[in-house]
Amino acid sequence: MSGTSNKTGNKVNVPEARAAMDQFKYEVANEIGVPLKKGYNGDLTSAQNGYVGGYMVKKMIEAQEKMMAEKNQG
Repeated sequence: MSGTSNKTGNKVNVPEARAAMDQFKYEVANEIGVPLKKGYNGDLTSAQNGYVGGYMVKKMIEAQEKMMAEKNQG
């Protein structure tokens, strides 16, 4: 398997963004109280992992909406 995919087969479209996305994932997990750590996280439930992913998407959409609104105002 290449260095741009993980065990589930998901690929990072912009490999240079991997570190930033990982950092964002840990920040979101911390923010919502999910004890995500680097390395093995098999002790987390699928609900906890899903909550982290879902909240990441929510925050990315909010950031994009804000950016689009600011662009339209300027």
